[in-house]
Amino acid sequence: MSREDKPARKPHGGIPAASFVEDVDAYLNKEQHASAEHALRELDDMLSKYKFMDASLQQRKAKLKSQIPEFKNALSLLQTLKAKKEASEDIQTTFLLSDDVYAKARVPPTENVCLWLGANVMLEYSLEDAVELLTNNLTSSHAILKEIVSDMEFLRDQITTTEVNMARVHNWNVKKVQAAKSNESEN
Repeated sequence: MSREDKPARKPHGGIPAASFVEDVDAYLNKEQHASAEHALRELDDMLSKYKFMDASLQQRKAKLKSQIPEFKNALSLLQTLKAKKEASEDIQTTFLLSDDVYAKARVPPTENVCLWLGANVMLEYSLEDAVELLTNNLTSSHAILKEIVSDMEFLRDQITTTEVNMARVHNWNVKKVQAAKSNESEN
């Protein structure tokens, strides 16, 4: 699928925007809330959804941040393999057999490498194709990481707006209850 064929990405990953409540009376009447408590429950539900989205984005960000160094290390190794192939030199290395058990190995110059793609799938690539694949993966990982960071910033703004709205509705309700009590005591 080429870049032109990809569907347009929703703004901020489809995270719904929270609107600021300027006038609580108008908000409660316009939204047809039965009471301030009903409005607070809805705002609290939205806040819970935002926090769940934030946790999900945090996990995606952490996974990407762990993958990027792996891509860089693999690219570095591929560059070393290409250089040794061009010089027709063997590579002397040690590799991990199991926990704390290493073995020495001599790797002759090679044209191909095998890459783990995930889900227990390994494919053989030429050195050039492997470099191209890993470079593309690294580039897309950086782009996705930027999108996630942008989405997280937007999400933090929505969480703050929702929390402020909840405080405004709560304070409005407290004032309304206090006014009702003072009217009762005057009568």
